Amino acid sequence: MTSQTTVEQAPRDAGGPPAKGLRGHPWLTLISVAIGVMMVALDGTIVAIANPAIQKDLGATFAQVQWITNGYFLALAVTLITAGKLGDRFGHRQTFLIGVVGFASASCAIGFSGSVSLVVTFRVLQGLFGALLMPAALGLLRATFPAEKLNMAIGLWGMVIGASTAGGPIIGGLLVQHVSWQSVFFINVPVGVVALVMGLVILKDHRAENAPRSFDLLGIVLLSAAMFCLVWALIKAPAWGWGDGKVWGFLLVAVVCFALFALWETKVAEPLIPLGLFRSVPLSAGVVLMVLMAIAFMGGLFFVTFYLQNVHGMSPVDAGLHLLPLTGMMIVGSPLAGALITKLGPRIPLAGGMLLTAVAMFGMSTLETDTGSVAMSVWFALLGLGLAPVMVGATEVIVGHAPMELSGVAGGLQQAAMQIGGSLGTAVLGAVMASKVDSALPGNWAAAKLPPLKPEQLDQASQAVQVGSAPVPPNTPAAIAAKITDVAHDTFISGMGLACLVAAGVAAVAIFVALLTKRGDNAEAGAGAAHI
Repeated sequence: MTSQTTVEQAPRDAGGPPAKGLRGHPWLTLISVAIGVMMVALDGTIVAIANPAIQKDLGATFAQVQWITNGYFLALAVTLITAGKLGDRFGHRQTFLIGVVGFASASCAIGFSGSVSLVVTFRVLQGLFGALLMPAALGLLRATFPAEKLNMAIGLWGMVIGASTAGGPIIGGLLVQHVSWQSVFFINVPVGVVALVMGLVILKDHRAENAPRSFDLLGIVLLSAAMFCLVWALIKAPAWGWGDGKVWGFLLVAVVCFALFALWETKVAEPLIPLGLFRSVPLSAGVVLMVLMAIAFMGGLFFVTFYLQNVHGMSPVDAGLHLLPLTGMMIVGSPLAGALITKLGPRIPLAGGMLLTAVAMFGMSTLETDTGSVAMSVWFALLGLGLAPVMVGATEVIVGHAPMELSGVAGGLQQAAMQIGGSLGTAVLGAVMASKVDSALPGNWAAAKLPPLKPEQLDQASQAVQVGSAPVPPNTPAAIAAKITDVAHDTFISGMGLACLVAAGVAAVAIFVALLTKRGDNAEAGAGAAHI
């Protein structure tokens, strides 16, 4: 089917005559899906604050606590594209509502869990149900909003994701500090109930006439295996080391599975991802841009949280408050970016956004141990202003260049690109940080005339310094402790500065990728679905 045919059939495919009541109303649909998406985005960062309390309360090991986070992200990343295909097959309304119910139920179960193994199990289920929810939300927006309003809708959708992600540490800190770690999960229950009730009343089922009618089971297995091996290697690389054979073994298996998946997709009648999608240069550029943006953003932000808490000694809540300029500019900038992209197209706003992101990351590379809040806020605000048009524009480019019947797969691609980019950013920039600390710490330690360390002590000290902590042994005299702290923080700052410079370089490359984008050929597919 050509894109022209898709456009002509869109009003019928998207649900018939304009909606005049609550059912299918575009802006109410946006509010409904935003509430559901907020749960998933919030849980990506809010739980990190609760992990120490969970570890203490349940007597968990460090490795078990890591699984609380890794299990969630693995399940989410591995199943996003398959979940998007489920929405294309059975309808995005159904998959969204199942995702909401499952996510809220899994959250409630975690709150009642009395062992870390149960917490990890239900976190994996959270990730699986979150994967159902996220692509379905984009599919519903695509089918409901006409083309001239779609960018604004995606802008507001991106605003919710950005605000929820950045607000997670603040909300998590307040809940853990004043209520309990269980409340971090219980809070999803009333939110899920509201999302479910609104979804049942407001959301309208939209199915394209030529929606997929079968499942590419082998394709699902191959893609899931490839995504698992890739994301698992990226998650474990900082702990195992990039020279470890296990890391490269998983990466090799991922490459083989991706190759077999690509070969199989050319043979099967209804492929999971029609490879013809990637013949669209703008769509491919949008996916690459989303990966590069997430590398710079998530990788850089990973070290900023350590900088605020361990170098400046802030509490998690205070650290979250200091990131409000970033959150605020994403909230303000996302809908404005949507309007700008509607008027100018995505190319200029995307390139401009990545330019601002590169400048902001360069500015963050200049942060010192005594940098004041005002100077930090300038760079954080600039970063938020740069990210807003990229979150909106790259999403529009990916979804808008996919035919209506593949809007769920396109939404899954967009979210999977973000997950892979975030994992890649943390792993690669973490390796940059580790390398810099390992090379600089011995010289800085000796220059401060501190007692020499044995190799195993130096390795332990390096691990602490990589997250901004000072490796001060118990009962150390105050003067020596102050020297160790200064050396640790100065070494961490040098590593963070180099990592931010690398992130700035990634953002600079993304500027040129952004120039390959253009407005979606299929952006009209949802037009006429509802009345605004």
